[in-house]
Amino acid sequence: MAAVRRLPLIGVRSLALLALTLPLLGGCDDTAKAAPPPPASPVTFQNDVRPILETKCIACHGCYDAPCQLKLETAAGLDRGASTEPVYKQRTQAAAPSRLFIDATSTADWREKGFFSVIDSTEGLEASLLYRMLELGRAHEFTPGEPLPDDIQLGLKRENQCPTPERMDEYAEAHPLGGMPLGTPALTDQEFATLRAWLAAGAPPGSDEVQLSADEQRQIRAWETWLNRDGKRQQLVARWVFEHLFLAHLYFDDGSGRRPDHFFTLERSRTAPGKALVPVATPRPNDPPGGEFWYRLRPVKGTLVHKTHITYALSDAKRQRMETLFFAEPWTVSKLPGYGEDERANPFTTFAALPARARYQLMLDDAEYFVRTFIRGPVCRGQIATDVIRDRFWAVFQEPDRDLFITDPDYRAKAAPLLGLPGQEGKLIDLGPEWLRYTHRRNEYLRQRHDAYAVAQPDGPGWDSVWDGDGDNGNALLTIFRHHDNSSVRQGLIGDYPLTTWVMDYPLFERSYYNLVVNFDVFGSVSHQAQTRLYFDLIRNGAEQNTLRFLPAAARKGILDDWYQKTGKLKLLISYADADGETPTAIEYHSATPMNEFNAGLLSRFAGINARPDPINRCGDGDCVRETANALERRVETALAPLASRTAADLPVINWMPEASLLLVDGDRDSTVYSLLRNRAHSNVAFMFGESLRYQPEKDTLTIYPGVLLSYPNFMFQVTAADLPAFARAMQAARDEADFTALVERFGLRRTETDFWQRVQAPLRYMEQHEPIQAGILDLNRYGNF
Repeated sequence: MAAVRRLPLIGVRSLALLALTLPLLGGCDDTAKAAPPPPASPVTFQNDVRPILETKCIACHGCYDAPCQLKLETAAGLDRGASTEPVYKQRTQAAAPSRLFIDATSTADWREKGFFSVIDSTEGLEASLLYRMLELGRAHEFTPGEPLPDDIQLGLKRENQCPTPERMDEYAEAHPLGGMPLGTPALTDQEFATLRAWLAAGAPPGSDEVQLSADEQRQIRAWETWLNRDGKRQQLVARWVFEHLFLAHLYFDDGSGRRPDHFFTLERSRTAPGKALVPVATPRPNDPPGGEFWYRLRPVKGTLVHKTHITYALSDAKRQRMETLFFAEPWTVSKLPGYGEDERANPFTTFAALPARARYQLMLDDAEYFVRTFIRGPVCRGQIATDVIRDRFWAVFQEPDRDLFITDPDYRAKAAPLLGLPGQEGKLIDLGPEWLRYTHRRNEYLRQRHDAYAVAQPDGPGWDSVWDGDGDNGNALLTIFRHHDNSSVRQGLIGDYPLTTWVMDYPLFERSYYNLVVNFDVFGSVSHQAQTRLYFDLIRNGAEQNTLRFLPAAARKGILDDWYQKTGKLKLLISYADADGETPTAIEYHSATPMNEFNAGLLSRFAGINARPDPINRCGDGDCVRETANALERRVETALAPLASRTAADLPVINWMPEASLLLVDGDRDSTVYSLLRNRAHSNVAFMFGESLRYQPEKDTLTIYPGVLLSYPNFMFQVTAADLPAFARAMQAARDEADFTALVERFGLRRTETDFWQRVQAPLRYMEQHEPIQAGILDLNRYGNF
């Protein structure tokens, strides 16, 4: 067990006595921490407190994962305080939402909802939960560079205690190592003194208000005017746009690539443009609004967290493109759809009047954004949520001109009613009947789809059936990573050839989005969430089945059987459609591994739009370095390429690697960051439970690529450029857990390192330099203890 130095708690009543006796005790006990002197000038939230929260608190207290719902990205979140009720919880009935700036408007409202203050010091600092937690964190020093004691629980399985101020003494006695920040170096003397002074002064409130520029106000007026026009056609278009952008952090794109001053959210408001926004507080964006409303843009307040920072660019050109796509051709709508269960469950019938090509093309234009909403969004939290996707796969899209749902109105009219989504009913008793009903409809849709394509495209799909990004759009090629209990997506085809690749047509794309984003309720019942994830299993299988159409007919069943080994055969029997072994493909194949040949074809035919060429993980000719790599990156990639894409059977260190790690590399004049992603192999991904029964650890691989390709790092390694060869040799030489521990001791950034908080800022600095629009604070709730 790692050593811990226990330091005496410093209560308010002890401060005066301590100040008198410290000179006498200084030579006797050098471990006692004196109360730091107060700051020389008055402390303000914005200038003094917020920077401390940003560097040492928000990394764990952001997003829905925030322990005890204490969200610290904004002053309002700190003022709201904490709750004993978790957001992610198995419930038989949906819970009332608790979203900042939406579900309550005052401190009193939050108190009525069960939230309690963490900063109230009206009865002295000892009454402030924040002060007591930080003080408890300073009462114990972990041995620098050593693992944490085993009794400190970390990660998603940690049971949050959430003590109220009245029960803080009990908590401190039961969890003496449970001070904050949890399991990391405590606040410095200066930081603690700053927060102490702020709390002692009554915690003067900070402001989350933002000052908008004249140009931002102009663009807000232009978009709000466009979204709130009269006319049924305009209103239906505005509803579709809102339901597709409500989760986005919108920004006004000036084409420079620089980080904008502000981001915005699109919301329904009780008030018209020009007035203070009053949100329509429904759990989902397509729930009945309950009265008149307007679409409004509201500035995003506070500090940005990477997990929730899912960006979408707005501009005059974007608005004109929407206008052209939706209104260039004549169409009519006699009656606007409502917000009932049927309308919410089926976006294809709800928006049937809208040009299908416009809907699909707008999603393709920014495909990474839309995939990110359901791959990185609120639905993907926890192992159960991500168990039905592979650890790494590629995603491409069907060309609109080759998608019958886009080109054939008669087929579209027959197919649309079968594309409804489950999960509207949240009662547990509805889980079985709802699942059977929607599974039947989905299978009937697949039969109709197969027959229609067999007639319309008798020679089968060719390369012209894959969307080419219109020649210049990198959104056409995506890589999706699963990191055990969360996931991420990036443009480009990253890594070695994946086991599966998705070819998504418009019905698959739109159903994924509505199933996992629009219709998903974070606060919903276990029945609702189970139906959502079970249906996504069918969507995944549908994307795989669509990919099989591009492969030789004779090979499809064998490939499908390889994807669904062992227990997966049961799903093939009872839930999934059979592989089509008759309809041909227009693509010629010349090898015994057509799936790899298809992936190779994607790389060669669409090389011009591949945003992330990857010789690191596909080093076939000995040149394992990207053409665009700078001098430091060339050294990194030369050293690490021999580790990439090897199986754990060949590179045993993978067996002990975390799911998602970052490598921080310091050169003589610059630095860089690489992602080290462990890809777990499974016999199938057909079930939400029982992953260990399907796990094939000997087939695990490691993907290595520059940049921050994750939101939740499980660990970080740090090396100098000169030590890169030694790091690579240690990785290759590691054969057991003891070897991996030695690797961590030499190159790892453990939670107990004295400079831990300084070093974990490196990924954010990297993003600010290389991807400033996407930059946000990474979440450390899953950072491991190795």
